[in-house]
Amino acid sequence: MLVVVSGEIDLYTAPQLKEALDAGLEAGARGLVVDLTEVTFVDSTALGVLIGAAKRLHAADGSLAIVCPNVKVRHIFQVTGLDRVLGVCATRQEALSAAASG
Repeated sequence: MLVVVSGEIDLYTAPQLKEALDAGLEAGARGLVVDLTEVTFVDSTALGVLIGAAKRLHAADGSLAIVCPNVKVRHIFQVTGLDRVLGVCATRQEALSAAASG
């Protein structure tokens, strides 16, 4: 399943992302791709939503991959070390392949 996000993901918009990810999980998706290509900012709330989804997917033998070509946004994943925990990819195709292979 692919979830495309744009703009800023923060305290106010993260609940919408969580709803979209939860909907995918409830629909039985085991491979989720979150495309952050059009995202300009993520805060700790957004990171928490992504971590939560990754944990739920892992528990169900699924996987989460994140598309993040934006250098500034990718830097947030690198600084927090989440680039090593979450599957952060530069392209959508790379993320789709990662999610499919688990």
